[in-house]
Amino acid sequence: MTKPAHGTQHMKKNERHSGKTPAQLIDARIKELGDWRGTMLRRLRALVKEADPEVVEEWKWRGVPVWEHDGIICTGETYKSAVKMTFAKGAALKDPAGLFNSSLEGNVRRAIDFHEGDKIREAALKTLIRAAVSLNLDRGRQRKV
Repeated sequence: MTKPAHGTQHMKKNERHSGKTPAQLIDARIKELGDWRGTMLRRLRALVKEADPEVVEEWKWRGVPVWEHDGIICTGETYKSAVKMTFAKGAALKDPAGLFNSSLEGNVRRAIDFHEGDKIREAALKTLIRAAVSLNLDRGRQRKV
């Protein structure tokens, strides 16, 4: 007997509410945007998946794409003039590339605002995503001790 895929439990809960999986809802959001924001969200999503092939996609807070691995890694919020990638525990992450440019005053979260025409520093972003996953995994191990 095979073990259910990571995150299956969450998908079933979300499917009851909308009839669609989180992945389908994110696909629909990207298509619905139909402009540079959809293109940006699609690319950020792909980078999250490349950085962490075990990532679980969620759809929370009435329409926010969320990527999780042993806790929230980051979200992908869309606004009129920006796509905001908020890291749940960003204040605890080292950011040697200086990617964080938003929500810098908080004690927990940090974000990166992407605007039309911005180039994504892909290698640095994937490093940051992997650091967020490692932080979640480390905190998970500490809770079990």
